[in-house]
Amino acid sequence: MAMFIENKDFEAWMKRILERIDQLEGKISKPAEKEHIQYNGELLLDNQDLCLMLHVSKRTLQRYRTLGWLPYRQIDQKAYYTKSDVENFISERFAKKCKSFE
Repeated sequence: MAMFIENKDFEAWMKRILERIDQLEGKISKPAEKEHIQYNGELLLDNQDLCLMLHVSKRTLQRYRTLGWLPYRQIDQKAYYTKSDVENFISERFAKKCKSFE
């Protein structure tokens, strides 16, 4: 048994489908922005932020924490780093690397 749809009904149906696809595409192409946490008015970065920023693994960050090179705060079983501590860590490590090349 064949079923026929009128042209105007089909066009309305297709328009709704395309609008829905556009909505979904907008959600997929725009990743949700990560909520940034602050501590005493200073931005806190988590392991993922630092791994991406420094191009190191989570294990390397753990090593830096254990050696006392990178100060951190633990909130809800998760390590966070203040932006200023990270900047100090980078400048100290970079200065040591530059001196070793002289």
